[in-house]
Amino acid sequence: MRLRRQRNLLLGVLLAVAAICWLLVVRQAGMPPPMGPAMGMALPLFLLAWVAMMVAMMFPTAAPMILMFATVSAGKRQREEPFVPAWVFVSGYLAVWVGFGVLAFGTAIGIDALSRGSPWLMGNAARLGGLLLFLGGLYQLSPLKNVCLAKCRSPLSFILTSWRDGYAGAFAMGLKHGVYCLGCCWLLFAILFPLGLMNIAAMVGLTLLIFAEKSLPFGLAIARVAGVALTVYGGVVIVTSAGLPGMAI
Repeated sequence: MRLRRQRNLLLGVLLAVAAICWLLVVRQAGMPPPMGPAMGMALPLFLLAWVAMMVAMMFPTAAPMILMFATVSAGKRQREEPFVPAWVFVSGYLAVWVGFGVLAFGTAIGIDALSRGSPWLMGNAARLGGLLLFLGGLYQLSPLKNVCLAKCRSPLSFILTSWRDGYAGAFAMGLKHGVYCLGCCWLLFAILFPLGLMNIAAMVGLTLLIFAEKSLPFGLAIARVAGVALTVYGGVVIVTSAGLPGMAI
C-alpha cells in the first residue's frame, strides 16, 4: 500500500510538472512570433523553452519507465539496500534531451546562416521542410526506430537488463533510456521546425502519437501508419511547396 501511494504521488508530480510546462508553452505560443532562427532566442533562453516543451510532451510518455525505476528503488530501500531517488534517473534522461536541444539550436543557426547567402535555399525553404517531413516518415518505418521503440515500450525489461546501483548508476540508466527515447522520437521533434516550434496543434498531435506508440497495445502499428502519413505529407509539400503552417528556421 505504501509503494502504491508513493507511485501515485510520483505520477502526480510528473503530470503536474508536465501541466505547468504546457501552460508555459501555450503562453509562449500566444506571444507575437519571433523573427530569426531558433525563435530569435539566445542559447540559454532557447534551452529553457526547449526543456519546457520537451517536459510537456515527454514526461507523460516517460512516466511508466520513471515509475518502474522508482518502484524497484523503493523495494531496495524496504530491504535496507542502497536507495536512489527517481530524480537522479530523470536527470540523466533530461541531460540527453538538453544535449539534443543544443544540437537543434546549432543546426537552426547554421541553416539560417547558409540560407542568408543562398537565394535558392530561401526560395525552397518550404520544400526543404517537406523533405524533413518525408525523412521523418521514412524513419518511422526504419529498423532503428523499431529497436528504440521496443525498448521504450518495455519498462520492466529495460530495468531488469540495465539496472545499475548507486547514484552514478541511476544517472547512467537515465542517460541510456534517454538515448533510446531520443532514438525513438528525435525526428518527430525535428519536424516541429517546419511545422512551427510553438505550433500547439502540432505539439499536441505529436504528444498523442508518441504516447500511443509507447503505451498502446498496437503502438507499433500506429508508428508505421504515422510514418506513411508523414511520408505522403512531406511528398505533397515537396511537390507543391505549400501546406506548411510555419517555418521556424
